[in-house]
Formats: sequence, structure tokens, C-alpha cells
Amino acid sequence: MDQLAAMRTFRHIVEARGISAAAQRMDTTHSTVSRQLKQLEQALGARLLHRDTHGLSPTAAGERYYAACVDILERVDAAADVLADEQRQPSGRLRVSLPLAIGVLELAQWLPSFQARYPRIDLDLSCSDQFVNLASDGFDAALRIDGPLADASMVARTLAIAEVVLVAAPAYLARHGVPRQPDELAGHALLAYAGTEPSPEWLLSAKDGTVSRVPLRAPRLRSDAITSLHAAALAGLGIAAFTRPTVQAELARGQLVHVLPNHALPPRRYYALLPSTRHLAPKVQAFVTHMAEHYRKA
Repeated sequence: MDQLAAMRTFRHIVEARGISAAAQRMDTTHSTVSRQLKQLEQALGARLLHRDTHGLSPTAAGERYYAACVDILERVDAAADVLADEQRQPSGRLRVSLPLAIGVLELAQWLPSFQARYPRIDLDLSCSDQFVNLASDGFDAALRIDGPLADASMVARTLAIAEVVLVAAPAYLARHGVPRQPDELAGHALLAYAGTEPSPEWLLSAKDGTVSRVPLRAPRLRSDAITSLHAAALAGLGIAAFTRPTVQAELARGQLVHVLPNHALPPRRYYALLPSTRHLAPKVQAFVTHMAEHYRKA
């Protein structure tokens, strides 16, 4: 016997003052309701209802049981409502590991809209380009740009394939000139990333398919922090490569200029690292969906 179902049936009988009326409320048959009542009374070893001039009414034991049923069922329904509400409006603290580009340089592009959309999610952000393990490091999710893929405890979900652009400050280009061809970069101050698996060269593809290799063996500045390269580029210290989402605000404001726009660098993949479970918590799913939508629009 499903005890919760039997309790609901008993409540309907008491409130409807009859089996037929209860069956109508429950959209079932008289015999089904009658059978559930009989099984419940047998299981409890007590008579719960008697018939009077107004129909069925609870016995003294039935009154006590009815009160207990109402209390229990309302608690169960309230708990279900809480979970349903969380599904409709995700909530709670969400701990996310982000690379510096997303967590620092791109923050203003995506965080305000996320907080407006999900006011009941409190974000706890850890910004670092180092690879993390969700379980052992205590994160709900992580975002990364290329770098190591997921291990057996995690899955990777692609958010976007981002264009990579060479940029420099107008002041730098005014002092040193604007390179028109990749081979001219040899005479410029180059700012190189020295993070995970740094590339020793930039590969620039022309529209006709020609690929030019620009060595980065002796750049003017090398840093393992993308924020340092970003600050250096804005300060007019040289030419650097960034994903377009990282510098699109500065490009729009004219603080940086796209160098060699007719040549393309290999794109980079933005992806989310998630627990390898079948069902994601609503707050995690909300964050990943929002970021994927943000990059599609960007």
C-alpha cells in the first residue's frame, strides 16, 4: 500500500464527506477509493469513518489521523513546491572556476545580465588559468579556454569557438607604424602568453590560404597572466593576441586596434567543465546556458 496515496484518499473522503464525492474529486472510481480506505483501516487496525445523517464523518481515531494527514501532506507538498520553485528559478551559492580572461577581462560583459536573470544565485568566483578538478577543489563548474580537457570525473561542453585577433593600442601604432603583412611583425614589440602549453609562434592565415609563421622565441614581454598582457597592450607596449570576446569592448571604444585584420589566427574554444553526472543542478545548468547564450550573441 502506498501510504501517502492512502492518506490523500482519506483526506479527500473526510473533506468531501463521502466516497463517491471523493472519487469524483480524484477522478477515479468509487471502488478504488473504497478499497484504499479498507486497506488503510486494516493497516492501522482502527476504524476511521462512520456514517451519519450527513454522510461519512471521521471517528475519534479518524479525527486524529485526519489532522496528522493534513500536517504531513502539507509538509510533503511544501517540500515539492520548494524544489519545483528552484527548478523554475535556480537559487543557491554557485562556486565557479574561471580563467582570468573570462573572470576579469570579460566580467562586465556577462555578469550584470546573469545577476539580473538569476537574482537568487550567489556566485563565488575563483579566477585563475590553472586547471582544476571540480570534486577535489570544491567547484560546481569551471570555464576554460582551450587547455587540458576533462578527466574521467568531468565532461566538457563547448560554449563557443572564438576568433583570435592581434591588437595594439593606437599610441603604439602611431609610434611604430601599422604592420601590413605578417613578416613586418618581426620589427615590432610582441607580447606573448606563457601560460599552459604556450605556442612558440603565431600562425596567420591569409584569405588565399597562405599561412605565415611569426616566431615568439624572443618577445618583448612574456607573461603567464592574460591580464598582464592586456594591460601591456592597453599601455601601448606592443602587439598581443587575444580572443575577440576578451577585447571587443576595447576595440569598440577605440582603445585597441585590430592589427592585420585580413589574416586569421587559429580560433580558440571556450568550454565548460561539468560533473560527469546525468542531471546537473539547476543553478549549474542556468550558468552554463547563460554563458553559451552570451557567447552566441557576442
